[in-house]
Amino acid sequence: MFQIDPAFLAGSEPLGDLPLCHARLQTDARYPWIVLIPRLANARELEDLMTPDQARLMTEIIRAGRAVRALGEALGLPVDKLNVGALGNVTPQLHIHVVGRRRADPAWPGPVWGHSPAEPYEPDVLAYGMDTARRALGV
Repeated sequence: MFQIDPAFLAGSEPLGDLPLCHARLQTDARYPWIVLIPRLANARELEDLMTPDQARLMTEIIRAGRAVRALGEALGLPVDKLNVGALGNVTPQLHIHVVGRRRADPAWPGPVWGHSPAEPYEPDVLAYGMDTARRALGV
C-alpha cells in the first residue's frame, strides 16, 4: 500500500494527484519547487517502475516543469533553468524534485540542497502559490 514518507509532510504542502504521482509544493519561498511522488508501494528507484509508468513519469515531470515556471512567474521568481532530480539519499522513497532556478537565487549555480535553511511562505503567498500550481498542473 502506498504511503507518503513523513519527511515530505514537514517541508511541503499537497497539491493533488496526477495519474501516477502525488504532487507537493515544497515550502521554501525562495524557489518555485514541486515534488512528485509516484503512488506505488515500495518504489525507491526509477528502475522500480514498469515501462508504461516510466513514460508516464516523464510526462508528469514535464507537466510539473510547466507548473513550476507558471508558479515562478506568479511569484515574481521567473525561472531561468529547471533542475530535475531524483536523489533519495535522505528520503529513499522514490520522488522527483522539479525546481525552478534563477541566476539571482541564493544557491545559484550550486544545488539548493543543504545550501541554507528554507524560508517559509507568508500564508497568503502560500495560498496563492498553491492555487497557481494546482491550476497549472490541472489538479
